[in-house]
Amino acid sequence: MKRFAGLLLAGAVTAGCTLDPAYQRPAPPVPAAFPQGPSYPSLPSTAGGPSSSADGIAWSAFFTDQGLKAVIQQSLDNNRDLRLALDNIEQAEAQTATQRSALFPAVNASGSEIYQQAPNTFVPGAGSFQQRFYSASVGFSSWQLDLFGRVRSLTRAAAEQELAAEDNRRAVQISMVAQVATAWYVYAADQDFLAVARQTLAAQESSLSLIQARANAGIASDLDLRQAETTVQQARSDVANFTTNLAQAGNALDLLVGAPVDPSHLPKALPLTGGVMDLQPGLSSQVLLTRPDVRQAEHQLLAANASIGAARAAFFPQIGLTGQVGQESTALERLFDAASRTWLFQPSVSVPIFAGGRNVAGLKSAKAQRDAALAQYEKAIQSAFRDVADALARQGTIGQQLAAQQGLAGSAQQALFLTTARYERGTDPYLNVLVAQRTAYSAQQSLISTALIRLTNAISLYRALGGGERGPPGPPLSEN
Repeated sequence: MKRFAGLLLAGAVTAGCTLDPAYQRPAPPVPAAFPQGPSYPSLPSTAGGPSSSADGIAWSAFFTDQGLKAVIQQSLDNNRDLRLALDNIEQAEAQTATQRSALFPAVNASGSEIYQQAPNTFVPGAGSFQQRFYSASVGFSSWQLDLFGRVRSLTRAAAEQELAAEDNRRAVQISMVAQVATAWYVYAADQDFLAVARQTLAAQESSLSLIQARANAGIASDLDLRQAETTVQQARSDVANFTTNLAQAGNALDLLVGAPVDPSHLPKALPLTGGVMDLQPGLSSQVLLTRPDVRQAEHQLLAANASIGAARAAFFPQIGLTGQVGQESTALERLFDAASRTWLFQPSVSVPIFAGGRNVAGLKSAKAQRDAALAQYEKAIQSAFRDVADALARQGTIGQQLAAQQGLAGSAQQALFLTTARYERGTDPYLNVLVAQRTAYSAQQSLISTALIRLTNAISLYRALGGGERGPPGPPLSEN
């Protein structure tokens, strides 16, 4: 047993090197700073303060509405995509453990009894005889010493895939939170659209009744009456359409959440201000390297890099060990006597001489996979840079646009009031009232749309910067 323990220790000590290529993180293929200009907000050269970056800001702190927080938490508990991501992590963990187990010999204990009848070849004519044979042993078979790091490279590749699965879970969670919040605010906007349409319908029905009375009295023309009727029918059509949109928005929200949403958690109205935390990222684009999908791509690049080491190791000899100690006896009562002790030590060496180009092809394949993973990593950074740049471009002007839309809606409503008063006094034709009604109605819809854009863009920026509920930090990325 001492000999075998020494062999195991020697194998563990000698199997410490790998043939993995030295890893250097690729330079990000994007500018070092986010864009600046008339469309973009002014960004500090370095991020500072609790609201300067989304990384590390929990969604429960970013969103301020309690109803929305409850809906997001419900989605975290029920969403099937997140469950799938968690299952993928467990699968990756199991694969890493399975691959790591190849570093150690599989030690097994066995026992057997053989009861046989055989002819007596030593004494002619003596017939046959019966014999019992007992054995008990413990040992390992064909354990490959990882002298050139093949198993360690494969284990490292599996571990990197495990870390990639964890980053994928974070990416799925951030995406899901953003989608649920966006759907929640879309539902709020559809509510407001429907409310405006209903208010417009009620006002235009009142105007129609007034014009009908004026027409009966001979004060209003038949043209005025027919024009008023067209506005009423258009408003009824809009009410029906926005009623459908609201129902579909509720269905979309239920699907994202994975269960029916409690009506008490649905929005009452779309906020023109507030609703989310204000984000001011720093000017440096290095923050993108901590985004979950970028980290996932880098872990996959590291896994492909380790696979090259495993492919290189296939060109070198493989050394296998088989060892066993035990007891053998023809009598059960003497099985564990000192004289019945046995042992076996069997080393073997396999040297690759000709494999039909399999090892060369394997190495080429591993390098091609590494190059593909590098391209995916660079693409992930470029996509992340564009996501942030687009969100910043909208953030830089949305405040001015929202203020202009508020002013437009107020002015259009006042113009409608004045035009209606002039028509009732006989100063203006009813056509001016129609134009004012449509302008006011369109301005109110545009104000709701702009308010929705402000919120969804803030959510997009939060997502693009890798915001979300961060768990304990995982192992750092390997550098060599």
